Amino acid sequence: MIRVAIHAVGLMAPGLPGWRESVAVLQGMTPYRQEPLPPLKPAMLKPNERRRTTNTIKLALEVSADALDQVPMQDELLSVFASTHGDLDIINQICTALTQDERPVSPTQFHNSVHNAPAGYWSIAAGYQQTSTSLAGSDGTFSAGLLDAATQTVIENKPVLLVAYDLPAPAPLNEVITIDSTFAVSLLISNQVEGKDNLGIIDIETQPDLLESKMQHAQMEAQRLASPAARSLPLLEALAARNKTILNLPYLPDLNLKVGLAQC
Repeated sequence: MIRVAIHAVGLMAPGLPGWRESVAVLQGMTPYRQEPLPPLKPAMLKPNERRRTTNTIKLALEVSADALDQVPMQDELLSVFASTHGDLDIINQICTALTQDERPVSPTQFHNSVHNAPAGYWSIAAGYQQTSTSLAGSDGTFSAGLLDAATQTVIENKPVLLVAYDLPAPAPLNEVITIDSTFAVSLLISNQVEGKDNLGIIDIETQPDLLESKMQHAQMEAQRLASPAARSLPLLEALAARNKTILNLPYLPDLNLKVGLAQC
């Protein structure tokens, strides 16, 4: 079992445009309305850089800033970026270009297609030069990222920023890739579990054959199922409500991640 502290949360999704704006919704105090996100304009990027980046990169940077803006500057911050399929818009554009006679693949598109492109833009824009991991894990992508981030903070004794994000696939990729909603979440975690400057303490371990935790609100449950990154919603709901609870988040086909919110 691994025990870590969560110090800050970022959130970007339809009807959930930021952690501070979403706490009351997750607590059930404010009705959930699945309104579109406003245009993404991460302040850490200069205007010229924003024009060259993609919606996937902007989403990852926006949600990372939402968490980091809540806490003092972090020294030696490690990072884990988790996305199920990466930048599907760019992948679609490159695949389309390869079907044309001259195969006009843009160099900018090519470097933006790399799975760790959002992590690279973030590290340059935010000025962090510590270790960064980029990973994917199908419907268990969020759990894979959380387990990796928790392991790193315990071993390295440094804070870790976890950023998980997914966007819907464009046609024709949407015929085989079923991500129906934009969703991004970020967690700033550390192994400093004795301090008071945190939103909650979580215990993490793997458990076989457990039913996934679900959302009681029907629209929230639909959102949870619409994106692998949104499988984090039960944990976000518990953090917002400051409820001690045990959650089962999808990880591998026969193995879930058991997350106990032990202190809040």
